[in-house]
Amino acid sequence: MKYAYYPGCSLHSTAKGFDMSVKDVCKKLDIELWEVPDWACCGASSAHSFGHLLGLAVPAKTLVPAEKEGLDIVAPCAACWQRLVWVNHEVNSNPKMKEKINKAIGAELNGTSNVLSVMEAIAAAGEEKISQAVKKPLKGLKVAAYYGCYYVKPPKIAHVDDPERPHMIDDLMAAVGAEPVDWPYKTECCGASLNFVDFNTTLAMSKKVVDIAVKSGADIIVTACPICQMNLDMLQAKMNKKFGTNFNIPVCYFTQLMAVAMGSSPADVGMNKNYVPFESTLAKSG
Repeated sequence: MKYAYYPGCSLHSTAKGFDMSVKDVCKKLDIELWEVPDWACCGASSAHSFGHLLGLAVPAKTLVPAEKEGLDIVAPCAACWQRLVWVNHEVNSNPKMKEKINKAIGAELNGTSNVLSVMEAIAAAGEEKISQAVKKPLKGLKVAAYYGCYYVKPPKIAHVDDPERPHMIDDLMAAVGAEPVDWPYKTECCGASLNFVDFNTTLAMSKKVVDIAVKSGADIIVTACPICQMNLDMLQAKMNKKFGTNFNIPVCYFTQLMAVAMGSSPADVGMNKNYVPFESTLAKSG
């Protein structure tokens, strides 16, 4: 199995652990990743605010090499993934916009490469292959799978999973021996996009997510979104100070837990860079 791979900015900066763990897990599952050459930022946080066409043209350039290679493309970052999905949607449904995009990028994009989330790419390896790769089952570890906004909204574009009750990360966690907890905040927004304009609202929204995860009995929160991971992990100390809580729940990428279950050390996949300590939590799984 071979995919084009688009890490995006986050996975080469604040989310290096995601990049490390995605590559680690894929290697163990015989999934070959071909990194798109000369990739650039998808523009998720800024380009579309300057204009609809720019917001499509910037990520469109990333899809062209994948299409030329005849490969589907994997984008681990939720924001990057959604921008690429939007481009494909426009190219396949709007001939006039397709023409504008191709003129803007000076290349021919036909929307023939499927854009996959990393959950889909890993799940495609099959439960049997995943289970066979497990060396240290995460038995007894209760995991809250947090999907956030990007993978499920809007449903007509974000079609990774059930928009109301997604389960793909839960299934992957169960495949490596962990116990997914059922909780109602799987797809609630963490408020990260408001960080620079209304930080108190961001803090309150993130606090609700962490609070419900803890009350649902989770030992750890896992996600596939670099923005969500950073928000929920980094802000717990500020939540405790503002709201008088005592949160100390690790927040990591689901691929980091999968890599650990498959025999890698936490440091091998960047878990030692997280804000909330994870050692005592992982010890619960033996």
